[in-house]
Amino acid sequence: MQPVIIWFRRDLRLADQAAVRAAVDSGAPIIAVYVLDDETPKHRKMGGASRWWLHHSLQSLGKALEARGSKLILRRGNSANIIADIAHKAGASAVHALHHYEPWWLNAQKALRKAMSDDIALELHHGNYLVPPGSVTTGSGNPYKVYTPFWRALNQHMPPPQPLSTPQSFVAPDDWPVSDDLDEWALLPSKPNWAKGFAEMWTPGEQGAANSLSNFAPKADAYDEKRNLPSVADTSFLSPHLHFGEISPATIWHKIMECSQNGGGDVETYLKEIVWRDYAQNLVFQFPQYGRDNGRSQFDNLPWREMDDERVSAEFTAWTKGRTGYPIVDAGMRELWTTGWMHNRVRMITASFLTKHLLIDWRHGEQWFWDTLVDADYASNASNWQWVAGTGMDANMFVRIMAPLTQSEKFDAGNYIRKWVPELADLYDPYVHDPDEFGRRPKGYPRKMIPHKVARQRALDAHDTIKKS
Repeated sequence: MQPVIIWFRRDLRLADQAAVRAAVDSGAPIIAVYVLDDETPKHRKMGGASRWWLHHSLQSLGKALEARGSKLILRRGNSANIIADIAHKAGASAVHALHHYEPWWLNAQKALRKAMSDDIALELHHGNYLVPPGSVTTGSGNPYKVYTPFWRALNQHMPPPQPLSTPQSFVAPDDWPVSDDLDEWALLPSKPNWAKGFAEMWTPGEQGAANSLSNFAPKADAYDEKRNLPSVADTSFLSPHLHFGEISPATIWHKIMECSQNGGGDVETYLKEIVWRDYAQNLVFQFPQYGRDNGRSQFDNLPWREMDDERVSAEFTAWTKGRTGYPIVDAGMRELWTTGWMHNRVRMITASFLTKHLLIDWRHGEQWFWDTLVDADYASNASNWQWVAGTGMDANMFVRIMAPLTQSEKFDAGNYIRKWVPELADLYDPYVHDPDEFGRRPKGYPRKMIPHKVARQRALDAHDTIKKS
């Protein structure tokens, strides 16, 4: 039989993977391929933290394939050209892949169709989201722009189909294409190795994803109560596994519901987080440049402070390093640098601080998160930043400005701060939340770069210019 190709991208799993299942069910020899693509037109290159995760996830997937009599072929370059070349040389009858919706992947999918001869089929399957983006529409047939009605409408389509099982064996081709050596891609940092803390926290790969779900699912009914407490490690930690497709959202949905029914708990708040991921991709489906353009055009006139100003640039650098003088902000930014992840409540606080207190364009923060988060997802990252900045289709109002010190006390972040800002480790509550206010600021820890009231007024004044324009 002619072989078939499985084109892996952000779907690095064998369980509940429709492209894998279709290829296996065909009975044909299978060639599994991953292309590290930094060349497709308008492709947004992965950040450093994501590349660290990718290295380990590809290792995991390769071992899973080898255990089933197959292997993972690695190539680097333009995806469409490489997949087409492998398919032609192997005499393949089809290429199976999960559908991807980022603008560069849409470009690559179109280019691949053109690059392959008519006798090679490109079979795109669904499975990276609960429902295909754009498929849940209003009564007039338009995609939703606001989250709450989107959640209600999508919920009518739930539960998702039962997850597909993991194939136990793959038919090998007579000849294997040449493969790159993963280590030669140099995805891991070395000089310096800024990712030392990543390995202490994360286990990339399909088994790591399954373990995280098993640990979290029985306590998902407490998520609503504990999700805003940075000092409590009771979130799911599934976001990077979801981003790289090491687990499907359908698998998560069914496992959470199973535990809920057994324990009688309410898990709706957590399920809404999974749906938010669908919602974010739904926005990008409608507005491909959502990671670059304001969702509300009136914010194109907001007078952000310019990064070519040395003072503004220095403040942005201090924000990235966790040296703002606001303990909750600094703790979050240091957690991010050390682990490649940040607690969701603190993500909102740090993003609000950059856009409102420092009046720096959200796109600079979004790009920093893109490079430093292991779960950096184009749709979710852009949607979350635009929600906080107030510029998005469905967003918090710009004039609602988070008070970091109030947030820190409200959500009991003392132990979180003491962990990530060791200069403050000896301070008890309430001093640790605002050492300046209580005259307890230790030597070496910076003063607040701007008082909250001053920053708030500056942001409100900037917003007034939109109303007057």
